[in-house]
Amino acid sequence: MKLKLPKPNLGWLVPIVSVTLATGLFLVNPLPLQVMRNAVFDQYQRWKPRTFQETPVRIIDIDDESLAKLGQWPWPRTRIAELVNKLQTIGAAAIAFDVIFAEPDRTSPHAMLGVWNPTSDLRNSISRLPDHDAIFANTISHGGVVLGHALQREGKPPEHFTKPFSVIALGGSPLPFLSEFKSSVTPLPILQDATAGMGVVSFNPDSDGIVRRVPLMLRMGNDAVPSLAAEALRVAQGENNFFIKTGESTGDGLEEIRIGALTIPTTAHGEVWVHYTKPVPERYIPAWKVLEGQVPEELLSGHILLVGTSAQGLMDLRFNPLGRIMPGVEAHAQALEQIFANDHLSRPSWANGLEMLIVLVGGLIVGFVAISFGAMISASATVAIFGLTGWAGWYAFSQQGLLVDPVMPGITILITFILASLYHHMSSERRQRWVKQAFARYVSPNLVSHLVDHPEQLELGGRRQECSFIFTDLAGFTSLMEKIDPVEAVSLLNNYLDEMIGIAFRNDGTLDRIVGDAVAIMFSAPVFQPDHRERALKTAIEMHRFAKKYADDISARGIPFGQTRIGVHTGEVIVGNFGGTTIFDYRALGDPINTAARLESVNKHLGTLVCISEATLACQPDVPVRSVGRLVLKGKTQALMVYQPIIVPEGETASRDESYESAFELLRDEKPEALGAFEKLSQERPNDPLVSLHLKRLQSGEQGDRIVMASK
Repeated sequence: MKLKLPKPNLGWLVPIVSVTLATGLFLVNPLPLQVMRNAVFDQYQRWKPRTFQETPVRIIDIDDESLAKLGQWPWPRTRIAELVNKLQTIGAAAIAFDVIFAEPDRTSPHAMLGVWNPTSDLRNSISRLPDHDAIFANTISHGGVVLGHALQREGKPPEHFTKPFSVIALGGSPLPFLSEFKSSVTPLPILQDATAGMGVVSFNPDSDGIVRRVPLMLRMGNDAVPSLAAEALRVAQGENNFFIKTGESTGDGLEEIRIGALTIPTTAHGEVWVHYTKPVPERYIPAWKVLEGQVPEELLSGHILLVGTSAQGLMDLRFNPLGRIMPGVEAHAQALEQIFANDHLSRPSWANGLEMLIVLVGGLIVGFVAISFGAMISASATVAIFGLTGWAGWYAFSQQGLLVDPVMPGITILITFILASLYHHMSSERRQRWVKQAFARYVSPNLVSHLVDHPEQLELGGRRQECSFIFTDLAGFTSLMEKIDPVEAVSLLNNYLDEMIGIAFRNDGTLDRIVGDAVAIMFSAPVFQPDHRERALKTAIEMHRFAKKYADDISARGIPFGQTRIGVHTGEVIVGNFGGTTIFDYRALGDPINTAARLESVNKHLGTLVCISEATLACQPDVPVRSVGRLVLKGKTQALMVYQPIIVPEGETASRDESYESAFELLRDEKPEALGAFEKLSQERPNDPLVSLHLKRLQSGEQGDRIVMASK
């Protein structure tokens, strides 16, 4: 049987395929990948939030305390006008409302006429009172006020939309890159016409609802419109224009937006990444304190004042990356703070290219190392590259304010390592199996398995162990080699030995040695077998059946193939590794081995083919055998009781030879009737070698069953 060679090593395909799939995943950028990337960026912010710096930005907070003091929301527009008037008087640079005044004031005199149902005189008097929205519009017309509006995905652009600003594109049109909306919920026309600015209060939170970016510019229909923060910056500087620079040559979208003296780097979609600070109480000023004149002017003069609400009942609450809930107006405020502080957090245009390069190079390096080297080296390389990738991402954030994604490179490195390691492991197992199979052609499979499972036993030394041994020898093979072509003789011998050894292996026997046409098999080593006697006897019987049939088949072809003699014995020996540091030889040493060999040899003197010792038959009283006698083997002084197993064709049931055993008992007991018993048996069985043996002994004057062997 030929061994199949191990399959060619195609492990180099594993990192290539893994990196290719990772590259495709990187380009598709599925939602789970975005979520993981954002989670890492959020963690960076938790580890190192932005340090709060004093900037000319404050939030005028319509908080729960203000509502408790001044009444529930919505407040009359006259109160809002009073708030604006106080802020204008103090010298606010800009007053931006994170509130949408989309409906008329329900507390206006004209609105109340339909509720009160007054008399004609009272109705005339009330009609002459000024409208609250008109009062508010007049107040904001004094300048510096930015009103908010909320964009919507569906609908049509509003019929009345004031644009007190101009958008100037430097490069290509920014519209294809801006977040697109169809319509907007806008303030009342009377308020729009009076305001200095119109800014979008909407956000584009990520799929998890966290506000990580604040837009500076968005798209409504075919127009670019500024956000509340952008408009507040424009109005505060007294500017009319927004200058938007796009990467026309690269098609990468927006690069920066210039508002007055401020140049702000943005994402391709016109947003700014917000680097949040921890909660800072100084950022908020309660509205009621402004109305009651309890706020120092230096906290308001020259500042951009964002009017919004932190009241929980008004539900303008958002999640930020620090894991806290904040009022929506704070996102605008924090974006403005970092713009003034020139402390920008950005994801550079080259980040995707760098991450792709790390995916390719890092994945391939890890994959090829994992394929080519052992677990320790490949794991060390993976940890080093993975750690370097993570450190680089953190360094870019903490020291440079750059968002470089370590997630996809890290996932690629880990998955490539796992796949390559699995392939390496499977390849090693496949090769180990091949080596084991190949080694098993030279050494017994059970010995190979035992040493693989217990490598600690691969050392010089032995241990005492009771084992059973089988020795076989092929009679007349040397003379056969002289009569036929040696090549044919070797082929016949190989086929013979292959099945003889195969029988032993199928019964979990261990090949001790092959000497020419002779085979030595042992049982219960290296693995202990409590039934080693039964295994040895069963193996010997199967070997005899095969050898006889094989010899008969070959002889039928005119080739005189000899008979096989088998000896079986059991005893205590030393088993283990013997030899030296250069080479081991696993075998058994002890007298029982020599005895088994002598039992094989005495077959030619007895005329038998299989001899089994009493030690092997111990605990097997029901095995059908014939007593040979107590043999004193050559070089021994102690007699050994030996038996011949009764072997019948496979499928038939063997039974004891009662006639023979009765005659043998007479022989053993030295009864004079023994001679007559064997003479009778000889007449019945003229070709029975044991009957002939004992008859000759009796006729020569020998008595008893003790037989001294003069030769091996």
